[in-house]
Amino acid sequence: MSFYERHVLPLMIGAACGCRPIRRQRAKIVPRAEGVVLELGFGSGLNIPHYDASKVRKLYALEPSEGMLAAARSKAAQAPFPIEVLAETAENLSLPAASVDTVLVTYSLCTIPDAVAALEGARRALKPGGQLLFCEHGIAPDEGVRRWQRRIEPVWKPIAGGCHLTRDIPAIVTAAGFVIEELETMYLPRSPRWAGFNNWGAAKPV
Repeated sequence: MSFYERHVLPLMIGAACGCRPIRRQRAKIVPRAEGVVLELGFGSGLNIPHYDASKVRKLYALEPSEGMLAAARSKAAQAPFPIEVLAETAENLSLPAASVDTVLVTYSLCTIPDAVAALEGARRALKPGGQLLFCEHGIAPDEGVRRWQRRIEPVWKPIAGGCHLTRDIPAIVTAAGFVIEELETMYLPRSPRWAGFNNWGAAKPV
């Protein structure tokens, strides 16, 4: 792992993903998580303040990035509900099948190398009747914005830790074996349109 990946990138991601428009998006979806929760891409724990602690029995915080683990463990130790940090990927999840009530993923599907495989792994851990909650940025509906996303992405990815600008989030969720039951979209205010188109909602495993 390079100096940039270990020391610079975590700070940059924390600042970008902790800005006000994204905090407001997190507040729309994270409080709905309940029971035993599996969070994909826990990072530095930016979702912790948005959980409803009265509804969460335990959180499994999945964070495979070595550069993020120290911050993840520090924040987990201070949380108002039990958190176990798992330094592994969803594709190779150690949790038993049908062991969690909610899977949550926010602003992480853009960087996971195989997002479909990651969600498939998480789906296997969901109990019958469990739900996937998601909030992500992705490919925009407007062709003019899409053109800019395609132009910027090759430069953006190495700077932003592998972040893709052109992923079709609803298509990824569906391809992983979920049925989307709720979906909302918008361009985030005070954000560049090429990075600001958001999808959020809830899905059930097929």
